[in-house]
Amino acid sequence: MHKKRKYPKESSKYRRPLNINVGMIIFAIIFVYMSFSVYTYAKKEKIQFYEVIEGDIVTDHGYTGIILRQESVQYAERAGYIHYYVREGKRAAVGSRIYSIDETGSLSSFLEEQSENNAILTNDNLSEIKRQLSSFAMSYSDLDFDLSYSLRSSLDASVSEYVNFNTLESMDNMMGQTGVMFWQVQAPASGVVSYAIDQYEELTAEQITASCFDRTGYAREITKAGQRIAVSDAVYKLITSDDWSILFPITEEQLTEYTDKTKLHVIFNSRNLETDGTFSLITGADGNTYGKLDFNQYMVQFISDRYVSFEVETEQADGLKIPSTAVTTKEFFLIPLDFMTQGGDSSEIGFMKEIYTENGSSAEFVSVTVYNSTEEYYYIDMGDSSPVKPGDFIIKPDSTERYQIGATDSLQGVYNINKGYAVFKLIEILKSNEEYCTVRKGMSYGLSVYDHIVLDADTVEEGTLIYQ
Repeated sequence: MHKKRKYPKESSKYRRPLNINVGMIIFAIIFVYMSFSVYTYAKKEKIQFYEVIEGDIVTDHGYTGIILRQESVQYAERAGYIHYYVREGKRAAVGSRIYSIDETGSLSSFLEEQSENNAILTNDNLSEIKRQLSSFAMSYSDLDFDLSYSLRSSLDASVSEYVNFNTLESMDNMMGQTGVMFWQVQAPASGVVSYAIDQYEELTAEQITASCFDRTGYAREITKAGQRIAVSDAVYKLITSDDWSILFPITEEQLTEYTDKTKLHVIFNSRNLETDGTFSLITGADGNTYGKLDFNQYMVQFISDRYVSFEVETEQADGLKIPSTAVTTKEFFLIPLDFMTQGGDSSEIGFMKEIYTENGSSAEFVSVTVYNSTEEYYYIDMGDSSPVKPGDFIIKPDSTERYQIGATDSLQGVYNINKGYAVFKLIEILKSNEEYCTVRKGMSYGLSVYDHIVLDADTVEEGTLIYQ
């Protein structure tokens, strides 16, 4: 019996139909586009702008000058221990006692005993010490570190003098009762007393040289109360006039700036003081030109100083204040005034440009934007968007006279972005420093208050679209 052979059944694979989701594709495209836009926006350099304001700029020049006064140095007629009755910077009348000389040292011993119980500094004493420290800190430079030793000596002397002054004022009667013997010296003339001696007391303006401003080897002597002195030692000086001067070196550029000046506004930052000084130029002993400022007040505030740092405030310029980085220059075509006209019924201004066709030449009106004007010319754009090119001819209205485009000139200005794209605007700089310019306000074709301008003119050109 034969068995039936079984054959395998054939099977066919089922394929799903391709189902395209149109919505997902559109979403993917939008997502890619948005991602690309965000990326390009993030990578795109942002153009920063500045809002024009009214204001002025002040240019200050800093100097260190040497102070000259009417100073008379007084010398000791006896040897011994010196004690002062008048504080630094105080005015003394003729015949008032300035100091005493104790030949035996008995006064020094007496004061030392008394000061142990009466070593008191008054509020005025402390204020003066703070002032000296503040003045030194304001003008300190690492290059002048040696002056810190001079400050220490000055403060040492001041504290010693204050203690002795306070003791002497209250001990006159007691000293007489104890039999302490000393010589008193009186002021030969009225004046302000100073104890800082530096060998520049006789210096005059005509003797000034460049070496006078080199403080490397500068030193001043301050005799301390209780110190032993010899005959003919310099012990103090009298300043007999409130008139004083500051001499200072100036550069060639500053010399030109100050040539016609007779008065300068001076700022002493270390004293929180501003004042006007009479200004003049002098020739020093070395043939160099120096500035000279004369004052008739505030002499006492600088009584202990020979050198002083100060600033000179130059003339203020009132106008519109803009950053220096916004300023640029641009070239323009020059068009004679009498070649400009209005375009038919339009209020636009422009000129008649000569064009050439197969049938000959004709004139066509083209409008232009004017960026400036003088008594002879209009300034028009010469960039890619300009309706004319070098060599083109324009025709004078109601005439056959022709003018060939070619003459150019440059203008200084900024890029205004009020309309969302960069437009050149004319400026006239009145005053400038490294950061800002003051430009004239109310100019035709110029800026107005609150205009927005490009902060850095190098980042755009005429017509650049501004994306913020």
